Amino acid sequence: MWCTKYRHKVLQGPMRERVREIIRQSCDEIGVHNVRGALARDHVHMFLSIPPKLALSQVMQRIKGRASRRIQMEFPEVRKRYWGRRFWARGYFSTTSGNVTDDIILQYLELHSKRDATGASR
Repeated sequence: MWCTKYRHKVLQGPMRERVREIIRQSCDEIGVHNVRGALARDHVHMFLSIPPKLALSQVMQRIKGRASRRIQMEFPEVRKRYWGRRFWARGYFSTTSGNVTDDIILQYLELHSKRDATGASR
């Protein structure tokens, strides 16, 4: 899970679809299986299967870096809001799925997707 810088709610419309597409492309290129994901207006949830040869930090650096660069190139209005060439907030949260089943994680992501689609806030 990671957030947009300043938690601005900008992941809407064409930008939302483009972020989704960039993340999928980045995962495919490095051999990461994107099991499920959910985009809110100000943050991203992903359930990934990462091969042991890759470090999570490298995967996140690639995904966030590529998405930030491409979004700022394709949506010039974003550059005005996010000075300093950073679209995402620093850091990310991650945990393993060992403590809960994959089904519970998938249910959570599905619920999160539905809640965001209806416009409900936290």
